[in-house]
Amino acid sequence: MSRREILEALSGLLLALFVAMLSATVVSTALPQIIGALHGTQSQYTWVVTATLLVSTATTPIWGKLADLYNKKTLVQAAIVIFTLGSLISGFAQDTAQLIAARAFQGLGMGGLQILVQIVIAAMISPRDRGRYFGILGGVMALATVGGPLLGGLIVDTSWLGWRWCFFVGVPFAAVAFVLLQKTLHLPVVRRPDARIDYWGATLIAVGVSTLLIWVTFVDKNFGWLSWQTAAMVGAGVAILALAVWVESRVAEPVVPLDVIARRNTALAIVASLAVGMAMFGGAVFLGQYFQIGRGYSPTEAGLLTIPMMVGVFAASTVAGRLTTKTGKVKGYIVAGTIVLTAGFAVLSTMDHATSLYLIGFGMFLVGAGVGMSMQNLVLVVQNSVPLREIGAASGAVTFFRSLGGTIGVSVLGAILANQVAANIASGLAKLGVPASKSGGAGGSLDVTSLPGPIQEIVRAAYGDATGHIFLVSAAIAIVGIIAALALKPVTLRDSLDLPADKDDDKGAAVKQAEPAGALSD
Repeated sequence: MSRREILEALSGLLLALFVAMLSATVVSTALPQIIGALHGTQSQYTWVVTATLLVSTATTPIWGKLADLYNKKTLVQAAIVIFTLGSLISGFAQDTAQLIAARAFQGLGMGGLQILVQIVIAAMISPRDRGRYFGILGGVMALATVGGPLLGGLIVDTSWLGWRWCFFVGVPFAAVAFVLLQKTLHLPVVRRPDARIDYWGATLIAVGVSTLLIWVTFVDKNFGWLSWQTAAMVGAGVAILALAVWVESRVAEPVVPLDVIARRNTALAIVASLAVGMAMFGGAVFLGQYFQIGRGYSPTEAGLLTIPMMVGVFAASTVAGRLTTKTGKVKGYIVAGTIVLTAGFAVLSTMDHATSLYLIGFGMFLVGAGVGMSMQNLVLVVQNSVPLREIGAASGAVTFFRSLGGTIGVSVLGAILANQVAANIASGLAKLGVPASKSGGAGGSLDVTSLPGPIQEIVRAAYGDATGHIFLVSAAIAIVGIIAALALKPVTLRDSLDLPADKDDDKGAAVKQAEPAGALSD
């Protein structure tokens, strides 16, 4: 494809990615008010985010495998339709249970968009040339992540719109992306009548991960760490995931190919992505809550205060992308990114309800820069090491584990935050001499403005002081990413779309020789 054809196709792909990212970030600053309006709790706050990540995570490898077997363009458009329907249902939700269910359905389309966009780009552009487009990709990420919180804040602060438009606003963008892809994206399609999807493996992975995440959400609140409920849920989750590994090792077309993820660089990239995803998603989700509840800013102001992080993402991804294309080297940027990310979390771990906004902004900039240098480059390492026919499964695997890390991070850090907040509120009320029964539900409600003045101050301080603890945990997790990045084997990115024939196995060569007979065009 010529550069013009690539840019035309990228317009629809990046708009679809923009819509998916916007759906997550537009809610971040509005979520405290949404949960407050629906009379939700801190656990439900976490699950509005976790439900989307969970379904997105569980279905990512399925989307990736489907992309190796069927029409990539049709799959992207199908993901857009599912995502749009989920957005509309979320906007009409009447309580938090309905909102969580709708967000879970929305996650099905979001998972498809996040992985399929990467797969299609990999099918058009060689690994080395892909770096020069990272600036565009970084710009889209920065725009969605900066614009989302600002847009969400403006929506909930505008009385004649209301929070429901946080979900409706992405629908027009999704429709435009669908039309653009129909007109501009043209890829060869390989028909494989014998193709099979490993539904058993996908189901077992989803059920096993869900069981462990549900346990994380309720442990230490509804039952103890050492209890029969913990033993039952953890035991069941581990057993189901072990069964999933057994299934994946025996089926002909595994959703998560064990032979691919067992390769050194792929395995290390997955470990680093797991740590980065857990730290980044888990920590960043609660920043909007910190600024609004802990510091008392409006949703619009909270969105503006997250700009340093997005500037870091845009600047680092642009510079690192261009240098990657120029040099063909990628390991150094991943190592530097994980170190900067960890440093950013270390800075944020010092904050409380009175910390200087300049220091918090500096910490957020470091976190954004670390993400910009490491996240996409980790996917690039994996894509560079596999033949084109495995690009979907390999990309799906690394994205799956990154999303899994994010899902676990949100659940674990959300549980830590909820417990710490409850302890801080109880301590503050005791000092004030207010019995818990007369606190107005301060420990469970996020509608802080409805609380009496003195209790409101206690709740704000509790949230502000507790947030530093979750960033300290994030910093510890991110250290694992540094170790994995240092262990990566240095590679030079290839200039070709596919691996040379002499580096592929005999089975792969046979498949590639058989493909042209069934190749079609969209």
